[in-house]
Amino acid sequence: MGRREVKAIVDTNVLIRAVVGDDEKQARAAAGLLKNAEIIAVSLTSLCEFVWVLRRLYKFGPRDIAAAIEALLNVANVVADRPAAEAGLAMLKAGGDFADGLIDYEGRWLGGKAFVSFDKRAVALVAEQGREAKLLA
Repeated sequence: MGRREVKAIVDTNVLIRAVVGDDEKQARAAAGLLKNAEIIAVSLTSLCEFVWVLRRLYKFGPRDIAAAIEALLNVANVVADRPAAEAGLAMLKAGGDFADGLIDYEGRWLGGKAFVSFDKRAVALVAEQGREAKLLA
């Protein structure tokens, strides 16, 4: 695989190997792909899984997870839904769940007006960011 010949859609495990490096051979392969591909397409689903795996399996804290996502998004050949990823990052940095930020963002993009949840913390964080949010009781 030569430089700039691949337009890759990466699975979460490729991202994890590149960040965690717990399998030397896979980490080298992941780093090579990230460096050499023309495009690295990162889906929102993959970013949600990435956050979950880093938090649950590798015990990364929110700051380290946010830094890993930001570093990934700043790679020149990475393409992602950046506004949605930024919404997830804003929620994560505020102490919430990355996925809730994506849900709120995408729901508004789809025409929704108010984030509605049974999750008190998520509702409070969305409201603190100046958007309509309602706690379903």
